[in-house]
Amino acid sequence: MLTPDTAVDIVSNAVHITVLIVCVLIVPSLIGGLLISIFQAATQINEQMLSFLPRLLITLGMLIFAGHWILRTLSDLFIESFKQAGHLVG
Repeated sequence: MLTPDTAVDIVSNAVHITVLIVCVLIVPSLIGGLLISIFQAATQINEQMLSFLPRLLITLGMLIFAGHWILRTLSDLFIESFKQAGHLVG
């Protein structure tokens, strides 16, 4: 049976996994953007492409590097959700 505690656990697990996946993709891009910003401030080069392109490449690199783990984690979440669905409804 679906109780409030069970619903909170399901949503909490989903939010935790979502935050973890977003952090894996975004944190390296933020660190790269910070380093590029420091470089631009030190050299006074104010080119927009210099700040955008490295962050894009870092994000794409993280998708390639961690893509298998992301897909496996999401599929495990959905498989567990569907396994629990039969027990929670009835």
